[in-house]
Amino acid sequence: MMRAMYSGITGLKNFQTVMDIVGNNIANVNTVGFKASRVTFQTALLQTLKSGRAPQNNVGGTNPMQIGLGSQIASIDKLMTQGSFQNTGKKTDLAIQGDGFFILSDGRGYY
Repeated sequence: MMRAMYSGITGLKNFQTVMDIVGNNIANVNTVGFKASRVTFQTALLQTLKSGRAPQNNVGGTNPMQIGLGSQIASIDKLMTQGSFQNTGKKTDLAIQGDGFFILSDGRGYY
């Protein structure tokens, strides 16, 4: 029973993280230059209850019997897709079309 509760708790914690990320994406939908994020999951740990067996003679093998112990966040990724351009008519506005980033220098280093 504790194993089932642990799986449920990890799922709820991960879902809360997803809700935080989605909320942040929605809150910044009109922020210039904002890049949305995405969450991916993976199985936390597996507990092997029964080992697998290799095939012998004309009899096929068996797979191991495993129980997952919940999920965990594999990564939180920035979605680096092309944003939209807004023409303001100002000569100081810059944009890159396609892949790339701006590099700035203050004479001592690049940023």
